[in-house]
Amino acid sequence: MKFGITYSTPLFGVDPDRIVAYARHAEDCGFESLYVPEHVALYPGAKIGPVELPPSLPFGDPLDCLVFVAAATQRILLGTGVLLLPYHHPVILAKRLATIDLLSRGRMRLLTVGVGALPGEAQAVGVDFGTRGRRADEALDVLRLLWAGGEEGVSFDGQFFRFEDVCSFPKPYGDAVLPIHVGGSSRAAARRAGRRGEGYFPGGAIGADERRIQMELARAAAVEAGRDPEALEYTRWGSMDMSADQVASFAEQGVTRIVVTPSSAEPGRQRDEMSAFAERFAEWFTPAGGVR
Repeated sequence: MKFGITYSTPLFGVDPDRIVAYARHAEDCGFESLYVPEHVALYPGAKIGPVELPPSLPFGDPLDCLVFVAAATQRILLGTGVLLLPYHHPVILAKRLATIDLLSRGRMRLLTVGVGALPGEAQAVGVDFGTRGRRADEALDVLRLLWAGGEEGVSFDGQFFRFEDVCSFPKPYGDAVLPIHVGGSSRAAARRAGRRGEGYFPGGAIGADERRIQMELARAAAVEAGRDPEALEYTRWGSMDMSADQVASFAEQGVTRIVVTPSSAEPGRQRDEMSAFAERFAEWFTPAGGVR
């Protein structure tokens, strides 16, 4: 099992000293990865399900936050939870992600993307809310095409993105094609993960039966796409107070990574929670900062 942790900018703020201290302590505890969420724009009355989001929540740009974290840490992997892919142009995004991965020496490896749930957010960036799933699918194909392309250039002719003989350099660290995980709470997201992703990171408000169905759909979609369903990583949200039995139950369900968030916004209590969690699951955490 691998363990990641979220730095929630809307809850914890975008103070540079605080972000650095948090990330360094997470790394020292042995967490494998640090995730940052995204909303590009909020507005009065914006809701995700029954939860209304105050429009003043300070959602820092996740990629800017992660490159800042990378400069202050050595080992912790960088993740998004989630990046709203339809609201980013993939040609620009390919360059940004490759640059972060190169500067961090190969740590931008837990990019997790979603399609967004706020119609007003889509409207603010000029995206038709009803097309965001198809736009995300094309964007995933464009990202991989650009990372794999050479000096001869690559071309793409889709519904939303078109270009000819385009070159995108620098490449990710080690000339890699970056892994992309798919987040979401729908069966469409599960299928997208199987067809195009390296992993699936479902939302928290899903029942046990639906979770099982979605993972079955993801693996079936991988088979249909000629991909190895066993290579698909399965990430789940967990809690700081979860027990060893709960972790074992997740493992039995095929979960490969658990991501947690401190229950307190107070920095001292956050550090204590991180340390206690790492001590409780010391068998998986290693002194070098990795996770078994």
